[in-house]
Amino acid sequence: MKLFDVYPLFDVNIVKGQGCKVWDDKGQEYLDLYGGHAVISIGHSHPHYIEKVTEQLGKIAFYSNSVVNKLQAELAERLGKISGYEDYQLFLINSGAEANENALKLASFKNPDRNRVLACEKAFHGRTSLAVEMTHNRKIVAPINDNHHARFLPLNDLEPWIRELSRGDVAAVILEPIQGVGGVQMATPDFAKKLAYACKRFGAVLICDEIQCGYGRSGKFFAHQWLGIKPDIITVAKGIANGFPMGAVLISPEFEPVYGQLGTTFGGNHLACAAALAVLDVFEQENIVENAHETGEYLMEQLRQISSGETDVHSKHITDVRGRGLMIGIDLDIAHQSVRNPLIYQEHCFTGCAGTNTLRLLPPLCLTKAEADLFIEKLKNTLKTL
Repeated sequence: MKLFDVYPLFDVNIVKGQGCKVWDDKGQEYLDLYGGHAVISIGHSHPHYIEKVTEQLGKIAFYSNSVVNKLQAELAERLGKISGYEDYQLFLINSGAEANENALKLASFKNPDRNRVLACEKAFHGRTSLAVEMTHNRKIVAPINDNHHARFLPLNDLEPWIRELSRGDVAAVILEPIQGVGGVQMATPDFAKKLAYACKRFGAVLICDEIQCGYGRSGKFFAHQWLGIKPDIITVAKGIANGFPMGAVLISPEFEPVYGQLGTTFGGNHLACAAALAVLDVFEQENIVENAHETGEYLMEQLRQISSGETDVHSKHITDVRGRGLMIGIDLDIAHQSVRNPLIYQEHCFTGCAGTNTLRLLPPLCLTKAEADLFIEKLKNTLKTL
């Protein structure tokens, strides 16, 4: 048997990680400005994380949700406090797509006579059945998923959202406060507040997809907290357990749980909860969220200086820099491969991408200013050759 070949791969075999650096099987060190799709929140191989996961593995890794698991209750209590959502309810699953699936199901249960969902142009919400239908990419929507529930509308242009909501058949609105795959496009506070008000007015459930932009990445615990809104449902995954597969749905107290309404085999297992609790420990002990804000602001300023000619390297190839915290988009006037490939193979630095012309930076939230400077040096070296 061979692997089902759906991933275009860089010819690099990563075998070890520490903090914001990884190493390949030849011993070559790389600076990691991508964190494995924003998954690595507290850094690779954090000693406290290793200790807590290993400790739990020595006790019990898994049992089903048919018995009490006090780690789940502890995680719910601590996540509520650190995020500012103590009155919400927590449902644990395995991935971001599952989080969005269950959020959309809850919205449909709440609005059983409505069958439409509004999502943003360039949205990415996952690859499973409902989630992929809400993803604005026709290439990955299979015919069986194409059930015409989603309507895609422009970000930060309120009028079409009001028009669609006023029809009275919208069950939910799903919004990435900062789009990831869409190119680090950010909702404005004015748009978000008016959209949230319209959802309340017309009875639609507001879901904030914080899978990539949440969990401290923006410099607040949730990116929507920059916007001054409080969604009915929040979905999280990626950085929640620093590489262990986990996702979650934070659910308003307005939703009353019913036995059997949602369910999962692996979600919220003992090992996953231990990993997630270790992440929260590090958040609290090492001021990770504050670091994401400070280092992100510093890094964006250095990038803007390159594009404006305020440094020794002036590159007109950088046309825009935007983001919050350590979620940063760098627009280029050339294909991102022209920069991303030499960064990996010559400068030994991982970044991400979006579309055809955007570099996407999603490093571990422990990135230091010295490591930000190292990235700037590597980027300058690459730009000099173009």
